[in-house]
Amino acid sequence: MHTTIKRSISYMLTSLLLLMLLIFPASATSSTEDFPEVMAASAILVDAELDTILYKKNIYDRRPCASITKLMTAILVVESIEHDEISKDTVFTASANLWYDIEGNASNQNIKIGEELTVTELLHCLLIASANESANMLAEGLCGSVDAFVESMNIRAAELGMNDTHFTNPHGLHTENQYTTAYDVYLMTKKALSYPMIQEIVSTSVGEVPATNLSDGRLFYNTNALLSTWKYLGYKYSAATGAKTGYTPEAGYCLASSAEQNERKLIAVILGAENIEHPDGKKERLQFSESKRLLQWGFSNFEKKAIITPSSLMREIPVLYGKDISYVIAAPGDTLIDIVPKNFEISDVEYTVTLLEKEVTAPISQGQKLGTISVSYNDKEYGSTDLIATLDVERSITAYLFSGTKSLLKPILLTALLIALSFVAVILSMRLWHHRLNSKKNKKGKRPRKRKKGTKE
Repeated sequence: MHTTIKRSISYMLTSLLLLMLLIFPASATSSTEDFPEVMAASAILVDAELDTILYKKNIYDRRPCASITKLMTAILVVESIEHDEISKDTVFTASANLWYDIEGNASNQNIKIGEELTVTELLHCLLIASANESANMLAEGLCGSVDAFVESMNIRAAELGMNDTHFTNPHGLHTENQYTTAYDVYLMTKKALSYPMIQEIVSTSVGEVPATNLSDGRLFYNTNALLSTWKYLGYKYSAATGAKTGYTPEAGYCLASSAEQNERKLIAVILGAENIEHPDGKKERLQFSESKRLLQWGFSNFEKKAIITPSSLMREIPVLYGKDISYVIAAPGDTLIDIVPKNFEISDVEYTVTLLEKEVTAPISQGQKLGTISVSYNDKEYGSTDLIATLDVERSITAYLFSGTKSLLKPILLTALLIALSFVAVILSMRLWHHRLNSKKNKKGKRPRKRKKGTKE
């Protein structure tokens, strides 16, 4: 009976524990290991302010990115505007090369040969409706030919550090030698969004171009379902601010997306996603759902925090020849800010101090570099900053001169000591010789004394 009661109590406690775990699940540790793997060939999530990678999957694998390519086309156009080579209102005319290397079923805005559009209107067609012919029109209008423009694209990509990227056209339709990586797309997206003109366009859900010389006014919708419900429902994200979609059969479904929340800006890149069909027949478009999930996770699980401040760690360093002071306080010279998991405990941070010298010689100036301090947390390095002197330290002239005098006198005193010792040795030798000489004389000339009477032996 006693055993039965114990088993019953044990069973009840176990059941209660399981119930508590279901009601109060353990909190996540906010690391990339906790995030279920993104269902795409490549993916990256980055805090765009500090370039901190929060999630990565095959980010250096070379792949096509389809129409995300158009962001580079937009970069070159806007930079030409900034350099006063063209203006927003410059009019380009569609030439006979308008549809050069573009398939008939590719996305377009049905621009006609001979039609006139401004640079601003073409950028709206390019970035909101993903019109491929607008990319050719901008390329030819800017550089005289598509090929010359593509050459500029590759030069600019190299300047941005896109070391695994090569372009063969300005729109992104598939060719064998056009490729990039998720990381390079991040670099390109960040640069594109740094231009207010591009940022404004890619965040617009509805685009409109007035009537031209050959067409009525155009109204079109953003292909990014994080911003627009025009084509797909269920993916709109209130924090989303852009940026560009892409699809070809070879590239799969791609999306470079950006979002802002609580003064933080995240950029996510998904390459090579597919659509999946659920048992209920509903099709899920993973380029949107996975991007939204990544962005939400990045905001929910990470925050910006100062992990080194001037008061983080102070170190006493011995001082030579200091005036009324024998040590100086060294402290971090800058505040180091990074993106960290929300469960980040500053008390668990590990600081590593490297001093230039174990002891420093006065004079010392406030702000003088005395070493470096680096910080790590859970085996991840978060950066380093200089250790600097927190105050001025004057040199003690007396201590310095005395030290110099001691150094100067050491060989002189040693020589004098050797001379003195040699002199003493000579004197002692002479005295010993003189003593021995007198002893011999005394033995030879000494007469025995007469003993007094009554004197005992």
